[in-house]
Amino acid sequence: MTKTLICLAWLWCATAATAAETAPTPPRYTFSYPLDGSTLKPRGGTTRGVPVTVDTQPSPAWQALQSPGLTPQERDRRAILAMAGRYRVSFDFLEIASYTAADDPQKLGPYQSWGTEKVYVDRDEPGFVSLVHILDMRFVDKDGKPSAPMVTKHWRQDWRYEPEALVEYRGRDRWQRRAVPQAERRGAWSQTVYQVDESPRYASLGRWQHNASFSTWISGETWRPLPRREWSVRKDYDTLIGSNRHTVHPTGWTQEEYNLKARLDAERRPDAGFPYLGREVGMARYERLKDGDFTGADRYYAATRSFWHEVLAAWQGAFVKHGTVTLKGPVDKLGLFVPLFERAGEIEDGQAKGEHAPVIRKALADMGVPP
Repeated sequence: MTKTLICLAWLWCATAATAAETAPTPPRYTFSYPLDGSTLKPRGGTTRGVPVTVDTQPSPAWQALQSPGLTPQERDRRAILAMAGRYRVSFDFLEIASYTAADDPQKLGPYQSWGTEKVYVDRDEPGFVSLVHILDMRFVDKDGKPSAPMVTKHWRQDWRYEPEALVEYRGRDRWQRRAVPQAERRGAWSQTVYQVDESPRYASLGRWQHNASFSTWISGETWRPLPRREWSVRKDYDTLIGSNRHTVHPTGWTQEEYNLKARLDAERRPDAGFPYLGREVGMARYERLKDGDFTGADRYYAATRSFWHEVLAAWQGAFVKHGTVTLKGPVDKLGLFVPLFERAGEIEDGQAKGEHAPVIRKALADMGVPP
């Protein structure tokens, strides 16, 4: 995979698709801000994917989750495993309240994008589950013809029961390992989210709740760095602070966010003078698919899995050794992930030479990870 293709794939991965200048802009929202929605065009993708068929029947994983007599920990584990599979995904974000005048109202506009991806059970061990998301996209061009598949690694979510420590985001490209007291972690699962290159994104602790309609996990307060959809248009705040909810239901699952847009002071605390610029809600809907060709994702995942395990182990080792890591800047914004994506592309193509460890060490050092 060439460097140019890697950068193009990442640009799509972060924004879902670039809005076509000539695409029609029909009304796309019923819950919008301000009331005159015609003044704010939704940001994000307007491309179309090839037709897929949504599975409307309860999945086997959902049925396994409903089995009687499960221990609370096992029922939680089955809810996590039920997020694996093939999905059509839609992403919606909306700033529902603004606490300051924006220099450009369009920056407050709603954001929409979509994707098709496969979620793999990468590890399933006692008290631990790791899920890897791989995008496998086919677009429909203006002539109605499907494109070649675009495959790229998306993100990882690790779930750990009663974790002894979390690596939490502390603002301005700093992450810190925190010991979790026994009382805080009792009966709880942590969710740790990693970016495309296995660098940390955010982590939080929460507990699962189950009923016959759905199973849901609600996080505590979660700090997260700005995603591309925000830093590409906003320069007036530093960090998202909010909560995260995952809800598994018979035919898929959802991820909800409820975030404050926070400005930080020199000590990386919410600025007492004017801490918050607005509040947003976000919703990602994962609809399980009956069909869809994910052979490209399968091939990439199988070829690069052990490499990305090495990268992840290097990141985790850095936090065990140093406790706190401050990077040189946003990994995605500065393109610091590119050498690792290039190496993964060489591995997939069967052209990687030598050991991976020197490449990984240099990439992390270039990001600002101390030796």
